[in-house]
Amino acid sequence: MPSFDTVSEANMEEVKNAIAQINKVVTNRFDLKGTSAKVELKDKEREITIFGDSEFHLDQIMVEVTQTMGKRNVDVRFLDIGKVDKIGGDKVKQVIKVKNGIQTEDAKKIVKVIKDSKMKVQASIQGDAVRVTGAKRDDLQAAMAMLRKEIKDLPLEFNNFRD
Repeated sequence: MPSFDTVSEANMEEVKNAIAQINKVVTNRFDLKGTSAKVELKDKEREITIFGDSEFHLDQIMVEVTQTMGKRNVDVRFLDIGKVDKIGGDKVKQVIKVKNGIQTEDAKKIVKVIKDSKMKVQASIQGDAVRVTGAKRDDLQAAMAMLRKEIKDLPLEFNNFRD
């Protein structure tokens, strides 16, 4: 029976490359030279930390983060931006988590959208992915198109397509 998996995973290699590129830009930018502005990536926790001397610096670096991620085809909907924390004196930091996988409530929403569409496909939650199965390949392709149109708040990808 044909099937595919609906997943939501960021390309961490591109995220690493984007962080390296952002750090180069930050060290060379005139308004950020001589400051403690930098961007760090903790790979195991999938966490990006932005450091700066003021909230203005964080805002400037955040603009750079969103632009660079966009240029590297990393959807900015993967970024879960945290609040600004003071870390001593007038220095501040901000933590951005890189989302991975589909959360349970989002998976339930995807299954509900598929069931409400009355298409001849079935959806089931498989961990942090949603598997969609159907009798015909055309039905699966129609389901992919419908999910792209209906679910706009999640960066969805479709993989593991089987005939």
